[in-house]
Amino acid sequence: MQTLGTALIGCGKVGETHAAALRSLDESNFLAVCGADPTRTAAFARRYGVAAYTNVAEMLRHPGIQAVSICTPHASHPDMVEACARAGIHVLVEKPLAIDLAGCDRAITAAEQAGVTLGVISQRRLYEPVQRVKQAIDAGKIGRPALGTLTVMGWRDQAYYQMNAWRGRWATEGGGVLLTQTTHQLDLFQWLMGPIAEVFGYWANLNHPYIEVEDTAVAVLRFYNGALGTLLVSNAQKPGFYGRIHIHGQNGASVGVQTDGGSPFISGVTKSVDPPINDVWTIPGEEHFLKARQAEDEVRCQTLDVMTHYHKRQIQNFLQSILMQREPMVTGREGRKSVELFTAIYRSQRDRRPVQFPLDTVVGSEQFDGRLVAPISLRPPASGYP
Repeated sequence: MQTLGTALIGCGKVGETHAAALRSLDESNFLAVCGADPTRTAAFARRYGVAAYTNVAEMLRHPGIQAVSICTPHASHPDMVEACARAGIHVLVEKPLAIDLAGCDRAITAAEQAGVTLGVISQRRLYEPVQRVKQAIDAGKIGRPALGTLTVMGWRDQAYYQMNAWRGRWATEGGGVLLTQTTHQLDLFQWLMGPIAEVFGYWANLNHPYIEVEDTAVAVLRFYNGALGTLLVSNAQKPGFYGRIHIHGQNGASVGVQTDGGSPFISGVTKSVDPPINDVWTIPGEEHFLKARQAEDEVRCQTLDVMTHYHKRQIQNFLQSILMQREPMVTGREGRKSVELFTAIYRSQRDRRPVQFPLDTVVGSEQFDGRLVAPISLRPPASGYP
């Protein structure tokens, strides 16, 4: 089998997931890792039997490296993609591709001009219950999607934000629940429902005074196919309930998936998760499939780790796409779509109006696409509430 020389930039928690995959996949010859802290990077490299670097440019000069996984903090992603592209190296980026549309466009342009493959992690697309929903929609079993709901009711405590200095800050994380904890679900929502035409949204920090970024957001969406949708994502419900996407069709049938039981997991920290399952299935003649599929998913997840298995499958898909000279499962342009969605919600609150798609890219915005505008403060009428 053909193999690719692979490397990793970023020795944090999700970096461990990528490193384990790169070491074990037949398509990968794992060669090197690069991190900012020399001691931590050296220890990381010893665990995986690879070379250690603290300078990205120096590592990228390694003659055997052909593909790199980027697992650094969000704001650095475009710079890392550009460095890999200049070196002629294919690059897979942890979500999100960037913290803003300008960063996405920089990364996409750099990869396309250099002729290298750019992929973005969105491993929940590979969950079997998600695949069933996608296949049912594509097969026309619910008719045209008419109404979609995305709900993530999760929790993050203060210890989570103290794990890394970059967390919870606009300048270094770029956003909160929209950008970090539910980017995967935003990606799934637009992938299942189709292209977005318009968004009206709000965001707030409800109960995390020790961070700058939002912990909750709501939005109403209109899709180009005529469908409507609602979105509610939050880190403000202790200890966290679920993450669910339900798609209701024009013919009255509905399909749905619970991607997360409780709060979305934290790579390298969470010890166990509930299996993803289909929680709604009313396609005529298939209603009885629901319990059987749930049982199947329960059994499957007794033999694999949900938090690493699907990452490994997507990393394998990325490497195979290079070897077979085809597009990866989630391209840079696909990865940009979730960034466009959360950017629209930030801008909608700033401008207090619906935001039309596609969005214009803003470079050097003093308001950081609406994120640095103070959250809306409402006063009741002088006579009090109605």
